[in-house]
Amino acid sequence: PINAVSAGHFTARLASCAMKCDAGRFVLSCCLLAGVVAHVDSAHASHSAVITVPLIRHRKLGLSQASSSRQRDGRHRHRSHQASEYYGQVSVGSPPQTFLVVYDTGSGNLLLPSRECSSDACTGHKRFDAGVSATAAQIAFADKPETPVGADGTRDVVTITFGTGEMSGVYVRDNVCLGQGNVCCKANFVAATEESDEPFSLVPFDGILGLSLPQMAEGPHFSMVDRLVNSGTLKESLFGVFFGNEGEQSEITFGEYRRDLMASELYWAPVTEKGYWQVEMKDMLVGKERMGLCSGADHCKVAVDTGTSLLAGPSEVVEMLIDKLAVEEDCSNFNDLPSIGFVVGREVLRLEPEDYISQHSGSCTLGLMSLDIPPPRGPLFIFGDPFLRKYYTVYDRANVRVGFALAKHAPQPATSLISVGHRRSLRVRSLNATH
Repeated sequence: PINAVSAGHFTARLASCAMKCDAGRFVLSCCLLAGVVAHVDSAHASHSAVITVPLIRHRKLGLSQASSSRQRDGRHRHRSHQASEYYGQVSVGSPPQTFLVVYDTGSGNLLLPSRECSSDACTGHKRFDAGVSATAAQIAFADKPETPVGADGTRDVVTITFGTGEMSGVYVRDNVCLGQGNVCCKANFVAATEESDEPFSLVPFDGILGLSLPQMAEGPHFSMVDRLVNSGTLKESLFGVFFGNEGEQSEITFGEYRRDLMASELYWAPVTEKGYWQVEMKDMLVGKERMGLCSGADHCKVAVDTGTSLLAGPSEVVEMLIDKLAVEEDCSNFNDLPSIGFVVGREVLRLEPEDYISQHSGSCTLGLMSLDIPPPRGPLFIFGDPFLRKYYTVYDRANVRVGFALAKHAPQPATSLISVGHRRSLRVRSLNATH
């Protein structure tokens, strides 16, 4: 059901069907039926919809993304390296084509491989086929989001680079439905026509669904957050994210937030610079000691990013924390490690050692990585997976703010830490993202 499309689009959708019928791709009666069903669904569209999309956690090589396409402020978009992803379902087109995508608050566009992409990286995944969608439109330019490609075929091609590869694609407009199709909107997105083998052939998901603020999208019509809000279907103009521990179901909920997944009241922090869901951090604490990192009128910038698997920050800060924490690789000083605190507004958002240390087979690794972003966007800190498992987060488009509450997790079995006999300081290799 395309329940976010108004009845006013019925004629255009029916015409699209008829054109494709003339091309011999569909039977006319099927096209008419599709148009009637869409019309009926839109007439009964709910304006108080809530949908929860289950998310799958997969530890895998991640992506570092920057777009070389036009951007109004002249800056490149930037994404950090990732070692794991949370992804869920999205459906595009009429009839719907289903994909698995990363729901990523740190990027702005929906990116999907297209049928026109013949590289191994694309053919190993689901590909969007505009030719079998009755509602798809090929769009020529990002700044003319409703203008179709003309008879001469002139159109923009966007190239997006990642840490170990790149993709190129074109603009398409179609119906996009979250999860199993309960909440939908019409939006523009990037359909990849070329993808490098690395990293795309290595990831289990098909694409990325950006949920940043619209300043990071190719244009207003590409912003899934704003398209959903403007469609009028959501109960509230916000969404909440729960990242579960091992064995727990992770999820993202649109239209409201889940109080039953919160162990405390929400604390709201205003977005300080639109684009990322970015808030101000006044300082960091190691134990009770203030680090004095955020002096100056602007303090520190922190992006809350569901697409980054670690905590990230400028190299000098990460190196300082590595030295100060001095985590032993054999976990022998685990019980003596301090908490790490982030001063956001009047609250201190704390992570305990079990939150920022990963334990596996008697070995401990620190969930920090270096990320150097130059001014004016940076320096930038990232609240990634370790933080997002500790805190339930809410992204409020109407009030342009981010909410934080302790996440309510199922009880975890006790972890046994076994010393391997000798003490060796943990050495963490910095991962410097490309710009």
